[in-house]
Amino acid sequence: MARKIKFEISKFDKITPGGQALGTLENGKKIFAWGVLLNETAKIQITKSKSSFVEGFAVEIFESSPERIEPKDKESFLSTSPWQIFNFDFEQKIKQELIFESFRQEKIELKNQEDFYSDGKIFEYRNKVEFSFWWEKSEENENDGELSLAFFKRGGKGKIPVFGTSLATPEINQAGQKVLAILRDRKTASRDLKTLLIRANQKGEISAQLYAKDEKFKPFSKKEIASLGFKNFEIIFSNPKSPASVITKKIQSQNQENLQDSVLGVNFNYATESFFQINLPVYEQALRDMKKFIDVSKPTVDLYSGVGSIGLTIGAGDLTLVEINEPAVEEMRRNITELGREKTAKAVLSPSEKALDFIKKGANLIVDPPRAGMNREVCEKILEIEPEKVIYLSCNPTTQARDVAILSKKYEIIYSRGYNFFPRTPHIENLIILELKNQ
Repeated sequence: MARKIKFEISKFDKITPGGQALGTLENGKKIFAWGVLLNETAKIQITKSKSSFVEGFAVEIFESSPERIEPKDKESFLSTSPWQIFNFDFEQKIKQELIFESFRQEKIELKNQEDFYSDGKIFEYRNKVEFSFWWEKSEENENDGELSLAFFKRGGKGKIPVFGTSLATPEINQAGQKVLAILRDRKTASRDLKTLLIRANQKGEISAQLYAKDEKFKPFSKKEIASLGFKNFEIIFSNPKSPASVITKKIQSQNQENLQDSVLGVNFNYATESFFQINLPVYEQALRDMKKFIDVSKPTVDLYSGVGSIGLTIGAGDLTLVEINEPAVEEMRRNITELGREKTAKAVLSPSEKALDFIKKGANLIVDPPRAGMNREVCEKILEIEPEKVIYLSCNPTTQARDVAILSKKYEIIYSRGYNFFPRTPHIENLIILELKNQ
């Protein structure tokens, strides 16, 4: 028996840090919904129901906001960029306010916050996309069909077939279609595949990894590889029980040239699976802002450093870079060598919370942690050692505000600025510069 689909009607009066609109039902339950704007009333299909709240997405809008616009990706915007439904000026305003609100929750008022930065490019900015796969059944014969690229549906189960995404560079979408064409010619079934990870550098050069569920997945032929024209292509066996893009074993590696990009004039190599910033032009502005507060005569420690793109760009002199991801550290060491920094920079493979002895009094400390923020142990060590400045770039202002509240025992905010690294999405980057208080 099919499960009955439940709907609720509500008016929404707030945008949450998670990106959903927030309303209240007649029974007092909170409702979080995608596809809704401030002051809109909407019919919501419920996807999750808990004792104190429900979640869902809009299926019908009864009172439309003047900020509402038509999304560019009409069928798939909820999967990749749910904020395509309102104008960009409004997005900028909302993101700035969400930063303020995150800090107010910790009883911190951000004074003299710089303008929320965007370079004005709201589409075709992503240099990395991860596609899933979908099998489209034929309308004439359900036993026939065709493989398609796909994204997972936001807020519910299932996938939606796509050509690409308007957020990605054109080269990425074109690369996805090239790989798809080969898979279609081979009659590859979606059940045999996990994901397709594609990256493009600023020159439009491509590296890609195809993740398969079968260790015996047939490698691509030389002719097929040549038709792709990628700098690097790999087929990866990924244990079906593991998350999407986890390497269990490499089945095939061809054209093993990692991508290279220039960040403020400094060249970086990075592997397909390594962490590297998605939107480099906006990232460069954040680096320019950070650089103003770095004393190059003092040691610099860069925690959660990825391939070293912050520390190696702005942290001159005595530099220690700490990263837990082994491929990223390998690339970091290669970058150090190619930049001739062997005597002044060292890479450390370690969780940041296990490398706290590298933090020194009087040093510059750079942190760019994951969404969970800094480990409490890291915060306590900072308070104990007292580095002179803490340069804190965050992809989650909520956890950043929590960490800054802890550090405020000894530190004060001397600069703050938000950045729109990910236009048309709820994601926000925020920079906080902390300096030791006069004691």
